[in-house]
Amino acid sequence: MAKKTTAASKNSGMKNFEERLERLEKLGEKIRKTDIPLDEALAAFEEGIRLARALEKDLEKIENRIEILMNDADAGADESAELDLFDSGE
Repeated sequence: MAKKTTAASKNSGMKNFEERLERLEKLGEKIRKTDIPLDEALAAFEEGIRLARALEKDLEKIENRIEILMNDADAGADESAELDLFDSGE
């Protein structure tokens, strides 16, 4: 049951990432409009900066996880290669 909760939280985290990215895009569109008051544009810009920094941190975490997974896959391939060398000597 704990694994389902973990998987669900990972999926909701990804959805949350996508929702925040969509929000950032909407803020960018809002800022580009020339008919909004300066204080609204500034508030949108500040929110956008916060979102961009949080998304960047999330991407770094994802990159680290991928690197760990890739290194584990490489280590597994190296171990089997070493075992093959020992098996052929018998």
